[in-house]
Amino acid sequence: MSFKRLFVPFSVVLVAGCQTPAPQAGSLDAGFGETVKYDMALQVIDPDPVYDDQDAQPGSNGAKAAAAARRYRTDQVKAVESQGTTTSSSSSSGPR
Repeated sequence: MSFKRLFVPFSVVLVAGCQTPAPQAGSLDAGFGETVKYDMALQVIDPDPVYDDQDAQPGSNGAKAAAAARRYRTDQVKAVESQGTTTSSSSSSGPR
């Protein structure tokens, strides 16, 4: 019996603590979030760019591209270097 006497008032106080004192305290401004949307729009230039053959491509470096074009025109292209991910060993030492 004493548990019910304590539980009901305690639960009423607990629920009353969640009530906002003013009805407009929980409402948001109509322009809430507009600043974030504006900043995102400023950072996105063109999500679907169209590049011509003569335009610079994304990720290109002007000095490196000019040097590569000069070597290509003068037929002095750099030789391709082969790269591997593992090294080979002539003797097998240990388990693989």
